Amino acid sequence: MPQGQTGARLLVETLVSNGVDRAFLVPGESYLAVLDAMVDAPGIDLVVCRQEGGAAIMAEADGQMTGKPGICFVTRGPGATNASAGVHIAFQDSTPMILFIGQVARHQVEREAFQEIDYRRMFGQMAKWVAQVEDPARMPEYISHAFHVAMSGRPGPVVIALPEDMLTEEVAEPVTIPGPAHVIQAHPGPEQMGELRAMLAEAERPFLMLGGGSWTEQGAKDIVAFAEANNIPTGVSFRRQDLIPNDHPLYAGDVGIGINPKLAERVRTSDLLIAAGPRLGEMTTGGYTLIDIPEPKQRLVHIHPGAEELGRVYRATLPINSGMPGFAAAARAMEPVTGRWDNWAGGAHGEYLAWTEPAPVPGDVQLGEIVSWLRDELPPTAMICNGAGNYTAWIHRFYRYRGYATQLAPTSGSMGYGVPAAVAAKLRHPDRDVVAFAGDGCFLMTGQELATAAQYNAKVIFIVVNNGMYGTIRMHQERDYPNRVSGTGLANPDFVALAKAYGGTGELVTETSQFADAFARAQAADSLALIELRTDPDAITPSTTLSALRAQAEAKGA
Repeated sequence: MPQGQTGARLLVETLVSNGVDRAFLVPGESYLAVLDAMVDAPGIDLVVCRQEGGAAIMAEADGQMTGKPGICFVTRGPGATNASAGVHIAFQDSTPMILFIGQVARHQVEREAFQEIDYRRMFGQMAKWVAQVEDPARMPEYISHAFHVAMSGRPGPVVIALPEDMLTEEVAEPVTIPGPAHVIQAHPGPEQMGELRAMLAEAERPFLMLGGGSWTEQGAKDIVAFAEANNIPTGVSFRRQDLIPNDHPLYAGDVGIGINPKLAERVRTSDLLIAAGPRLGEMTTGGYTLIDIPEPKQRLVHIHPGAEELGRVYRATLPINSGMPGFAAAARAMEPVTGRWDNWAGGAHGEYLAWTEPAPVPGDVQLGEIVSWLRDELPPTAMICNGAGNYTAWIHRFYRYRGYATQLAPTSGSMGYGVPAAVAAKLRHPDRDVVAFAGDGCFLMTGQELATAAQYNAKVIFIVVNNGMYGTIRMHQERDYPNRVSGTGLANPDFVALAKAYGGTGELVTETSQFADAFARAQAADSLALIELRTDPDAITPSTTLSALRAQAEAKGA
């Protein structure tokens, strides 16, 4: 086998140069040369996954946690299509990620060779850059550029296709390996910060909304200090609740699905909305109803790392193209404006606290009480992971995130995220408590990654909320087509037995009172642990029931 500077060895050497310490993969014959080169790179921990969707999600989650591109390798065709779910998540969540795809040999291109796909066309709308390396001598150039693109501006995914014959080809002349990529972010100018302060001085009801990507722990501290210095009530966009401690007296809640009506009204009636980081998409704007398009009623300051996002939907009074660390540092250094809106700010956190006290729902398992118990018992460093489904409404509403980077949840609303994300989280932070929530439908999309958790001794606690249906779809079904149930029922396996089959422990909880002891046993286990919560299907959200939705729809003549 070639031992010189092949395309595969240059790829691995450039990964090492960029500080890559972990890669997630499902092996394929299309990139065997890369796997061979990895043998000589012991500093890169290879995590072998069971399905490419799980591998890509793990890489995305790793990118969220580190701020550096999560690395994923998959094979061509079906491997790439499976991995596309993780790429889409990374795009909408603004997460740095690089997906490497084994490709057919160069002489086979455009012949519909075995598993051949043109990845430029396939991933063009869901990646920042898609490329195919044709010349092994250019491999370091391509990889360096991939890291720069993934981390700079608005972070996001990059896709690199690797023709298998290119990977084994030796270069004719020695190739230099470049140093690590730089993170390139814009910063706000003094004129912009001066204008922001002037607008703040004129405001009577300012509101700060945090979200999006490119944050750092120091950036999060700086923006909280800015909010404190100016006494501004602060909310977060959909699934970005860990940007400010939820027990902070200025925290107003999350501006997402199932928003507190009082918080929604606060956003609508604010006279200055400072949106630091979020794209202001559908989920954060209540389906584009909280903020008028294209000219908001509120004066809008929109800060975003991607210039292409500013003015895309909303015409901001003051658009600022900046990465979040740079803006947060400038905001913290700004001379504060105080004393004008103390009454306005004072009630926001109280409204949040009242909203996060659970009320009874049908059934013997009260999910609100369980999540509230977890928020009181888990340490601030605990990491909560979840996918998509109505079960997440209880997590987002009743759990209180107190530490930076302790929430892993897809803003894209992708089911199946929680299980692989939690595995990646435990591998990155083995000393932390990691809890993964999943609905029954959500869990079974990526539940095979329990095998990965077992293989690498990732002692995650998985909580499966089992109501026997695709709950979100059933909710909309009853709202629009009452009493005409079709395509939403699920026949599930024995989740407890399944966990044991993977070498873990399993518990079934059918009453709320059983949970605390079950969780204690899960924490004490020397393996992964799964707790199944058997919930009442009628308890569809913390605020309503399926039967109530059905009755409302029937009354309207739906």
